[in-house]
Amino acid sequence: MTQRPALFSFLLGGIAAVGFAPLALWPVTLGCFAAWMLLVHQAPTRRAALWRGWLFGVAHFSIGNNWIAKAFSFQDAMPHALGFFAPILLSLYLAIFPMAAAGVAWRLRKPMLDASYVLIFATAWIATEYLRGTLLTGYPWNPLSELWLPTPVAASGAWLGTYALSGIAVLAAGAILLAVRRMWRFPVAVGGVLVVLSLAAFDPTTSPAPLANAPRIRVVQPDLDQEQRPREDYAETNLRALAGLSGTPHAAPRLIVWPEGALRYLPEDGYPPQYYFRGAPFVTRSRIAALLGPRDVVLTGGNALTFDKAGEVNAATNAIFAIDAQAKIIGRYDKAHLVPWGEYLPARPLMSAIGLSRLVPGDLDFAPGKGPDGLDIPGIGRVGFAICYEMIFSGSIVDRKHRPALIFNPSNDSWYGSWGPAQHLAQARMRAIEEGLPIIRATPTGISAIIDARGHVLASIPWETKGAIELPIPAAAPPTLFARMGNLMALLCGVLLALTAIAIRRRAR
Repeated sequence: MTQRPALFSFLLGGIAAVGFAPLALWPVTLGCFAAWMLLVHQAPTRRAALWRGWLFGVAHFSIGNNWIAKAFSFQDAMPHALGFFAPILLSLYLAIFPMAAAGVAWRLRKPMLDASYVLIFATAWIATEYLRGTLLTGYPWNPLSELWLPTPVAASGAWLGTYALSGIAVLAAGAILLAVRRMWRFPVAVGGVLVVLSLAAFDPTTSPAPLANAPRIRVVQPDLDQEQRPREDYAETNLRALAGLSGTPHAAPRLIVWPEGALRYLPEDGYPPQYYFRGAPFVTRSRIAALLGPRDVVLTGGNALTFDKAGEVNAATNAIFAIDAQAKIIGRYDKAHLVPWGEYLPARPLMSAIGLSRLVPGDLDFAPGKGPDGLDIPGIGRVGFAICYEMIFSGSIVDRKHRPALIFNPSNDSWYGSWGPAQHLAQARMRAIEEGLPIIRATPTGISAIIDARGHVLASIPWETKGAIELPIPAAAPPTLFARMGNLMALLCGVLLALTAIAIRRRAR
């Protein structure tokens, strides 16, 4: 390993990706990080340390984001062959962040490997992972904290949040490294911290049994792939599939949730007539209302349009519509955090000139909504929303002034290959833990799920499976520490780790 450190850094980065969903081999990832941290420490120059960090990141993110390749098979305006290279090209940028963490840790290291090096590395990782999630609209996919989901440590995300918990993962990897070197004090201390986090976050109470008339949630997954969209009958086929899975009225009020983009008919009134070529909006809403009991509501993904004075479309939004049993739209949410290259084309004049387009077919870019928001649904309570990609942004999915009772996360994961849906579900579980709120996911092809406020999956529909699940709506937990503090917890944790590193070095002197 020491003879070819750059090559081994690259290999370790690629292998480390197996710790995330769907494989979840998290001990392998911790071991890879431990070996990589040693290679960074042994680098003879800063340039060598940066190079080892960047190579690790290129392999790590290329493997972890392999699902992106499938998205290029849906848009003929984009070269399909580019899908093979897309994860690698994205990783050339994403690798800057582990490179920066490695550079900081190397610059502040001592000649002899010790606990302070691990603490500094963990601090640098928290900072750079946060920056990865925020710079240039952010891309916090597969944060290191998700390694903990199969373990009791994950519950401490309710206090620490995603980025601080990622720092704890680096501490665990560093503890492995020092244990191999027979330096036992730090590994024992980290082991104690993990035990404390596991026990202190453990809640032995069970949720009370729901009342017979408790509101219910029904999640529908029609298993209609994105590839069917170009067909002229897609809108009708999709609506019939959704209707067939929506069940029958119950004594209790039901919230029936359909996936992102499920409704291909335009449901709103007031558009110029030529835009209703797929069906009159009242007819569409009446067909949905016919499925409902008197207190039921459907939440469905769809599109909304706005027009200029000449009657031409000037914007579209990726929306959620709430439709009641009287065929009325009782509210709408517009997605705020849009996907570059998916929902809008960055630098459109330049990209169009060189023959590139959005991955989602269409020439009209989506307009963003106003941000985290919710709707008060009669008989249900306040429902918050996070459409698809919005779910991956820690600390950004809840309206803090109007805390909801649950979060609805419609998504279209048919773009995401076989790894992406499981990874997306893992991130929804982390948001549930952080916020102490149940999260309901509905996707066309899976994985749809009902997740409780502790991040446990109560019921799910597997990938590429047609079906529906229905349960009483899980209860929300009281606001967590993270729900009150947000990503300030990452800053506090990073500062604490850095101060501990300084204290260790002063004591050694």
